Amino acid sequence: MKKIILLMLIPVLGWAQSKEMDVEKTAISSLKYWLDIDYVGDNAIGHKLDIHLPKNGKAPYPIIIAIYGSAWFSNSSKEAVFSEGLGQKLLESGFAVVNVNHRSSADAKFPAQIQDIKAAIRFVKANSQKFSLDNSFIGVTGWSSGGHLTALTGTTNTIKTVKIGGLDVDIEGRSGKYTHQSSSVNAIVDWFGPTDFLIMDQCGSSFSHNDAKSPESSLIGGAIQENSAKVALANPISYVSKNNPPFLIFHGDKDPLVPDCQSKKLYEKLQKEGVPSELVIVAGGGHGPGVMIDKYYNQMIAFFDKEMKKTRK
Repeated sequence: MKKIILLMLIPVLGWAQSKEMDVEKTAISSLKYWLDIDYVGDNAIGHKLDIHLPKNGKAPYPIIIAIYGSAWFSNSSKEAVFSEGLGQKLLESGFAVVNVNHRSSADAKFPAQIQDIKAAIRFVKANSQKFSLDNSFIGVTGWSSGGHLTALTGTTNTIKTVKIGGLDVDIEGRSGKYTHQSSSVNAIVDWFGPTDFLIMDQCGSSFSHNDAKSPESSLIGGAIQENSAKVALANPISYVSKNNPPFLIFHGDKDPLVPDCQSKKLYEKLQKEGVPSELVIVAGGGHGPGVMIDKYYNQMIAFFDKEMKKTRK
């Protein structure tokens, strides 16, 4: 029998395996920063973001929106973008990093989380000059549940509302005062994000995602196997089209929480629709360990650099 283990480390780290922090490697070194900016205007902790400018490069700086993993349980873990070393790597490469909080599944059910990410993107675009940002290029990256929201941001790039399985959903949302802005982005790097919740258990997960108290069930507001239409609405694969931005996807083949079939299914659909995309399956990689390391961070940077240059020709 599979056990449901909602580990206390998940909201902080986004994966189960603990590790010792390298305080030098994860220290934040930025040219200038702003913390806890209220991107919606309601003073909710789940609607705060930080902006860090790089010491390298020249203003205005290209933008990366970074989304933490927390099994959608946390509304206040944006600092994890730097504690995992991801944020600093982006800064060192000349990208401005916008690390974003979003509402947790306890605060609000899906699609609140993707609406928050889109509201943050609109805020950043509308205020780019104020913060020395170049909104002609916006990349998005995130891991675990943050990878899910990252992938969903990419696949819903031109979608505001949709109807699936008889259910209507407002993907864009109306949060904040910059609703006239587009939330479209230019490039996606997804680190082992869930996609099709319904097949996670049969694909080799060590945990029972089908349970009514699982992270996925908590996100949609009911046991996933009893709410297939809601699951489809939360599935990035449901929205894949030729209009999606380029994708780079990383996944460990030994991931015990989010089996690699989740990324494989997304990649298959992206390829079928003609979306420029690459899937990197990391041999022996877990839910973060062995995957979120310098080798693959460097590949992420090269990908973002390549896509940024396309917008500046």
